[in-house]
Amino acid sequence: MTNTTARIKKTGKNFEIIVDLDDALKFKKGLSEFIQAETEFIFKDMKKGERASEKELKDAFGTTDTHEIVKKIVKEGEILTTQEYRDAEQEKRFKQVVDFLTKNSYDPQTGRPHTAERIKNALEQANVNIKNTSIENQINEILEKISLLIPIKIETKKVKIKIPALHTGKAYGVVATYKTSENWLNDGSLEVIVEVPSGMIMDFYDKLNSVTRGSAITNEIKE
Repeated sequence: MTNTTARIKKTGKNFEIIVDLDDALKFKKGLSEFIQAETEFIFKDMKKGERASEKELKDAFGTTDTHEIVKKIVKEGEILTTQEYRDAEQEKRFKQVVDFLTKNSYDPQTGRPHTAERIKNALEQANVNIKNTSIENQINEILEKISLLIPIKIETKKVKIKIPALHTGKAYGVVATYKTSENWLNDGSLEVIVEVPSGMIMDFYDKLNSVTRGSAITNEIKE
């Protein structure tokens, strides 16, 4: 268990609480419905031990219920993370990228897959900064950097998709990352061709079906 500070600024004042780091992050991400502070007090300045008055709490949060205030601070405010936690998260993201590239990339010169060790070395030598976002949103940037060191290509699935006009708004955000061409039809529907990394294809279909309620027509293009 690692305690940390969660804080928020409201009505021109700071409000701080002590929470368990893991519990707070789970609650903020919506992975847990319960969060409890490690003390019964809401502070204005924790280092000085200054507690917020009931009036200040009422003015800022509309209630003096400590439990409700704790939830608002964690959900809407900032959770201070430790260096140890940030290092662990960075290491986890790095491993995820290595695993992804090991499973989905290959050497176009030989047709053989890259080993995890070779991928890892290339990422380190290229000083690639793995961001706290999904792999799909940064994979092109990562490939651009490590391709200067090793020949690498992602194995992809090429798919033609027709999206009904009713769902093009939400679906466009799903296909935009991968589309290689698009064609808007007279009835407002959209035809696109996408190239999706093989290791992401099932997640891609799940997202597409979710936003189109299963109405998108997909056909894999064999080459």
